[in-house]
Amino acid sequence: MALFNLKGRDYITTRDYTREELEYLIQMSIDLKKMWYSGIRVRPLEGKSVALLFKKPSTRTRNSFQAAVFRLGGFSVYMRPDELQLQRGEPVKDTARVLDRYYDALVIRTFGQEEIVEYANYMKNPVINALSDEEHPCQALADLMTIKEKFGRWDGLKMVYTGDVWNVAHSLIATAPLFGMDLVLAVPRGYNPIEEIWKFGEREASRRGTKLEIVHDLKEAVKGADIVYANTWWSMGKPEETKDKRKEDFAPFTVTPEIMNLAKENAIFMHCLPAYRGNEMTEDVIEGKWSVVFDQAENRLWTEAAILAALI
Repeated sequence: MALFNLKGRDYITTRDYTREELEYLIQMSIDLKKMWYSGIRVRPLEGKSVALLFKKPSTRTRNSFQAAVFRLGGFSVYMRPDELQLQRGEPVKDTARVLDRYYDALVIRTFGQEEIVEYANYMKNPVINALSDEEHPCQALADLMTIKEKFGRWDGLKMVYTGDVWNVAHSLIATAPLFGMDLVLAVPRGYNPIEEIWKFGEREASRRGTKLEIVHDLKEAVKGADIVYANTWWSMGKPEETKDKRKEDFAPFTVTPEIMNLAKENAIFMHCLPAYRGNEMTEDVIEGKWSVVFDQAENRLWTEAAILAALI
């Protein structure tokens, strides 16, 4: 595999990266994981500091980033907006230029994608998107790593996604076709992705000879699937305002053992977590033989370690 110099790059969307660059990051993630479990410790972030600015609640993202920075020999500082002068009206551009002089990278979890872009515009050091309303590129990389571990490849696999068409769905739309996978979104009518991201996915699907489609019947969608990927029916932020309606609309899209049995015999079940048992999937699916969700969650740590090591 070719070596890539990604130092100084931002990681705001996977659409800014080629498949080869993303594969490089995934291979680095796999290598870091293998070294850690073999007792080999590497510390490429020795003497480096990383700021974590979070406007949304987090379990996996915050903890995986903090653990990754520590394991790589660096130091992280977790910040909430109410602890900063942002709360009193200081402009993002001022905050960004100050943080840029203190830290070697900024990890930000927020609502609008445009805010992350604004930080990147005023910072010389890397800015990493730890989730916005539009995308979740760190989750997508961990998903790709997990699929590679389970199947040994990406090309030719079929993924079915069911759940809110929000940040995780958008990142899968952008990456699955890029990696040669068919992607079927099984969702109720009226839940559509951002047009710009959908068109990007369509272009990649056309280029790679894969399928990208939206259907409204989960049973039909999962036939022949290698991967069934469920997600919450109401993502953080605006979707939570219509929680009751979403419960009603998505009710026919619960992943059950009967649904999983329609997929291929060696199919896996994925979920980015948190998972709401009884809604997007049943207890016996997420705890069953198909589930790889906790391997998937662990891989957030390794892919984020690779991102940090490569960019810083």
